[in-house]
Amino acid sequence: MNSPDILFPHLGIVFQNVSRVVISPFGVDIFFYGFLITVGAALATWYATREAKRLGQDPDIYISMLMWGLLGALIGGRLSFVAFSWENYRHDLMQIFMTRAGGIMFYGAVIGAVLTVCIYLRFRKLSIPTYADVAMPAILIGQAVGRWGNFFNREAYGVYTDSLFAMAIRIEDARGPITQEMLDRLLIVDGAAYIQVHPTFLYESVWCIVAFGLLMLYKKHSKFPGEMALLYFTSYGFGRFFIEGFRADQLLLWGTNIPASQALSAVLVLGTLAIIVYKRRRLMI
Repeated sequence: MNSPDILFPHLGIVFQNVSRVVISPFGVDIFFYGFLITVGAALATWYATREAKRLGQDPDIYISMLMWGLLGALIGGRLSFVAFSWENYRHDLMQIFMTRAGGIMFYGAVIGAVLTVCIYLRFRKLSIPTYADVAMPAILIGQAVGRWGNFFNREAYGVYTDSLFAMAIRIEDARGPITQEMLDRLLIVDGAAYIQVHPTFLYESVWCIVAFGLLMLYKKHSKFPGEMALLYFTSYGFGRFFIEGFRADQLLLWGTNIPASQALSAVLVLGTLAIIVYKRRRLMI
């Protein structure tokens, strides 16, 4: 029997033959990462269009928002990743366009998507807060599914751990930083060497599901247009702040040791909470 590709040693869970590729029609590889992002986007759009029908809105607007949002997310996510990893690109600018090699910063993708969709809604003379209240919580569905692409890619994992949820990856398959601590504490299974890391993709996927459930419970208590959209940033940012602390592949703010995503998460949580409190107090006056 071959050694497993990925295992959770303390949970007794073993995964054999974990491929990064779903299928290869006509010799073209379709990767799980892109496939799962597509599935997540489809599920998010399904939820948004269902909500649109319930609210008497045009469901096609959300399909158009998805198309523009994906374009903005790709551009924003790539540009932000390059900006925080400039030393890796400054001597070979053509590498900026090699997106198949990886390199998308989530918060940059969100900012790019939000800006693009806002421009689209303004062009259509539609209420940005009203449509954002449906679209932003739906993103949590897409994130919960899409994050599993990191599992198949063996990337975006955390630092070394031997905790209950430790995930073991064959060292030659890992697509991320391998620290000295990981090397000092290799797990040997059937003659193969594994690094043990935090499965941060799993933490984030679970948190997105929890956050979506909390937003659905809160939805009937929403007091002003845009509150649900703000709470998306509050809830996601809160979870991402702590999860980012486990990541082994942190992008740092220029000239500091501060993880960029962790700093942005803190700003988002505090900023959106401040706006919500301010708007709710104004309604009470």
